[in-house]
Parts: sequence; structure tokens; C-alpha cells
Amino acid sequence: MNSRKNVTLWLGIGIVSALLLLMAVSLFYVPYGANEMNIAHRLQAPGRAHWFGTDNFGRDILSRIMEGTQTAFAVGFFSVCIGAAGGFAVGSAAGYLGKWTDELLMRAVDALMAFPGILLALIFVTIFKASLPQTVIAIGVIFIPGFARVIRGGFLQYKEADFVKAARGLGAGHGTVIFRHIVPHVLSSVIVTASLCFSTAILAEAALSYLGLGVQPPDPSWGRMLNESQSYMNKAPWFALAPGLFITATVLGFNLLGDGIRDLRDRRA
Repeated sequence: MNSRKNVTLWLGIGIVSALLLLMAVSLFYVPYGANEMNIAHRLQAPGRAHWFGTDNFGRDILSRIMEGTQTAFAVGFFSVCIGAAGGFAVGSAAGYLGKWTDELLMRAVDALMAFPGILLALIFVTIFKASLPQTVIAIGVIFIPGFARVIRGGFLQYKEADFVKAARGLGAGHGTVIFRHIVPHVLSSVIVTASLCFSTAILAEAALSYLGLGVQPPDPSWGRMLNESQSYMNKAPWFALAPGLFITATVLGFNLLGDGIRDLRDRRA
């Protein structure tokens, strides 16, 4: 089946592309300063002056949503990078070396997976100062077991393949075998995992910020905006609606993208 008929994939690409465009625009232009307060216009309903309305400090919600995309994508990108790097180190060593190395590393992964991911993140940001870097590291660490399992499975599948045995027979070293012959075949699974983890990272950051343990005010964060809006649900429902919709759209977009890539890979397998 042609990839153009993969509705899931193209829906995901469309949503993610629109959000990336919004983030790119926010780097150069926002209608108002994200932290620019105007008490006279607090809790103003959506209109021509403020398309998404204003919050309890009179700040433009659209401007804060736009700058919030920078936070969301930064957390998603760097936490996935941390998870993928740690997962590659653990998974490749376990899958390629096998034996006691595999047993030791995977038991450590199992122990880490025994704790709920959000609980580990909460413990981490509670022990250390709650800030954006700590949030990124905490979320990245909880991704390591998932990446490690995916990468280990790929190495176990391909390390005894005929083309790998042929490469070894021709004198290829471990580095060449790993990075030239095994990693390219594992990469598609890693990309799918990264896409799904990206959406989880954004959701986790929103949850931590909602609890006051993520991005600290006055920096805009969709989760923090939800926290600030809960006291005004009846009076100003638009205050919570905008960040809620953007969190939903972002998570949906990356989940659709990951599912679409996985379906495309399975058809080509």
C-alpha cells in the first residue's frame, strides 16, 4: 500500500507540522508579551484584540500558548534524546554482548520499570530544584528502559543475521558491525519509540507543571496554565480550554505519527 494512503501517518504529519510552524513563528513574533500583564483586561473573553482571551493577570492567552510550544518541544526533544542515548548504551550492550552482561543490565532495567514513570519524575524534581532542566532530565531517565528494551530486541534479532556474519567473516570490527550493519536496521523501531515518547514527555511536563514541580512561573507552560485556570472554570472557561486543547492536539499528533510510521514499517517488512 502506498504511504500516501496512510491516513494516520499524514494526519500526524499535518498536526505536528502545524505545531512546529506555530513554534517557529513564536520565536520571532507573538501578539503580546507572554508575561505582559494588564489587570484592566483580566479574564477578557476571546475577541478581536485577544483571540483566545486573557488570563487572571490580563495576559494574552494566545501569546502564552505560542511561547508554551517552545517549552513543550524543548522538553520533548531533549528528554527523548536523553532516553534514546541511555537506552542505546544499555540496550546495545545487553543485546550485543549477551550472557551475564545482558542479564545484569536487563534486571536493572526491570527494577527501574517497576516504579511508575511519573512517580520517578516526581521524586527527582522534588529532591532537586524544580526547573526546566531538572524536568527534562527526570522525564528522560524514565524513557531509558523503554528504549533499552527496543534496542536490545533489535540487536538480538540482527546480530546473528547472515549479513552480520558475513561482515565478521570479512574482518569487520565490533564498531563496524554495530554502527554499519545493525543500527540501520534497528533505527526504524527507535524512531517509532521516540515519536511515542515525545508525546508522553509533553504530557508528563504538563502534569509536573500543573503540580508546580515543572516549569516555574512566570515562564509559560501549558500545564501551569491549566493549574492557574482551575479557579476560573465557571467564570472564564476559555482560560483552561486553550492549553487543554493544545496538549491534546500535540499528544494526538505525535501518537498518530508514531502509529503511522509503525504501520508503514510493518508493511515494508
